[in-house]
Amino acid sequence: MTAEASTDGSYRDRIAAVEPGGNEFIATEDRHGKPSQLFWTWTSPNLEFATIFVGVLAVSVYGMTFWQAVAGITIGAGLGAAGHYLLSARGPLHGVPQMVLSRLPFGFKGNAVPAALMSITAGVGWFAANSVSGAFALSTLFGVAPVLALVFIVLFQTSLAFFGHNLVQAFERWAFPVLAVIFAITSVTIFSKADLGAPAVESGVGGLGGFLLTVGTMFGYAAGWTPYAADYSRYLPVTVSRTKTGLFAAAGLFVSCVLLASVGAASVTIGPAISDNPTEAFTSALGSWLASLTLLAIALGAISANAINVYSGAMAFVTTGVKLPPHIARALVTVFFGVTGFLIAWWALADAAASYVAFLLIIAYWIGPWLGVVFADQYLRRGQDVTGLFYDRAYTNWPGLVAFVIGLVVSVTLFCNQANFVGFVTRAVPQLGDITFFVGFVIAAAGYLVLCRSRIETERELV
Repeated sequence: MTAEASTDGSYRDRIAAVEPGGNEFIATEDRHGKPSQLFWTWTSPNLEFATIFVGVLAVSVYGMTFWQAVAGITIGAGLGAAGHYLLSARGPLHGVPQMVLSRLPFGFKGNAVPAALMSITAGVGWFAANSVSGAFALSTLFGVAPVLALVFIVLFQTSLAFFGHNLVQAFERWAFPVLAVIFAITSVTIFSKADLGAPAVESGVGGLGGFLLTVGTMFGYAAGWTPYAADYSRYLPVTVSRTKTGLFAAAGLFVSCVLLASVGAASVTIGPAISDNPTEAFTSALGSWLASLTLLAIALGAISANAINVYSGAMAFVTTGVKLPPHIARALVTVFFGVTGFLIAWWALADAAASYVAFLLIIAYWIGPWLGVVFADQYLRRGQDVTGLFYDRAYTNWPGLVAFVIGLVVSVTLFCNQANFVGFVTRAVPQLGDITFFVGFVIAAAGYLVLCRSRIETERELV
């Protein structure tokens, strides 16, 4: 057993202070908060245009009617929220970030693979995607060049993440009422003008394939938060209810995703887009004052999402095992991701829609098998004392990585549906759309149960 790296009790609930260290165990003296705060922590980041655009894609690209889109959105968001519930609930008990928990099924060194994938998709990919939507909103609102708006967005959200957990949580709380009120008014206005009974567009994918693409895209969006789940519940006292912790986190994610994605789906039925700028096209159906407020909310929502993205992305990078000065590790990596995310976002400004579709599905490709391995491990270890394994550099569990890789490679090879590559099964049965994430989850989970059951039983006996 190896002693846990632990915080020193100096951070506590201080907001105007840089969070020390990186991925250490949260000491009792630093624990604070209530499970209810997780509702706005996971609502505010999803009250943004990226969520709206999932619904837009469902109708305009995947060829769904409004009600078909809502059904697919609800299923996809529900599956993502279920995973979020289970992972968030573990935060108070173990007091460590999600990617440190991931060391159990993957081992200390093997976990570098999913941790690196998460740091790239969160700290760079999601950061860039949301920065683009926020930049377009500010560009439309103030009439400035998108790149100038992008600079402002990136500086603001990176600063929040640099200070760390408490400021990020406080910002989500402050942003919540503003975003909720504005988007509530916007939603009512959009629904009042929409033709919810409109037929599906003829140029869309349509059928079962379009429906599964809707489910997959929404799942990719919602489940994209699951590798962060425990990051924002680990500071809660160990005595809080795990059920309430999971429920508040899952409810914030589910309600915000279903509501705003449905608004996006409804907006397409109002009429053809009048602009190549996606945020301007969405707000064109609103009155001038409401359009301005909505654009402001879109920018604020992007910042809310990316404060979490870059914070957790940096946390995941630190968890890969890279050795940095403990007192500045997370903050230093945050700045790096801010710069890298800006460069990627600048490149993506030219074709945001196409980049976003591919990105959401690719996220689901690796998160599906990752969740399969994590949940299978959680099932096998129920009741086991695992505290001595989180920071043990000698601890290995290579079969977990093998199950993950097999699930990822097999599912992508057979079921992927991307512009540059279509899986062999999907080529033969295009009606499947893209079910890579489901297949990857099942294969990885089954593989882990087969490969690791006896190993974990032996670990129990040695403790």
